[in-house]
Amino acid sequence: MRIFIYTMALVICALTAKGQSKSDTMNTDKLTNTTVKKAIDALQSADSKAWFDLFTADAALYDDGNKMNFRSFFEKAFGHERFTSIDKVENNGLDLYGRFHSDQWGDFKAYFKFHFNAAGKIHRLDIGQASY
Repeated sequence: MRIFIYTMALVICALTAKGQSKSDTMNTDKLTNTTVKKAIDALQSADSKAWFDLFTADAALYDDGNKMNFRSFFEKAFGHERFTSIDKVENNGLDLYGRFHSDQWGDFKAYFKFHFNAAGKIHRLDIGQASY
């Protein structure tokens, strides 16, 4: 009987912990640019193929104004960094601001600013900490 009670207590604790786990979905209704929405969906789901397909081969990345290696940066970020909310969208849907989670840096406000070339591919992305 003691083993049964112990086992039930473990099951209840496990189910309670599961119920408190974070949701992997986030409301992206504020994103009005189709390509930006696809990019954020790819980032959120750690879909590197979908993400990189939206960008030019030589896409530039600036993190708080510092030029970074775009591919290397995001290969490391997938599965470890994501938006937890989109708070505002500006510049015809190309600039977004929201709460961001990084396994390395914690939770903070961030911006992503997308720049497109004439062919409709993203050729530059500016990211960084935001204050709004």
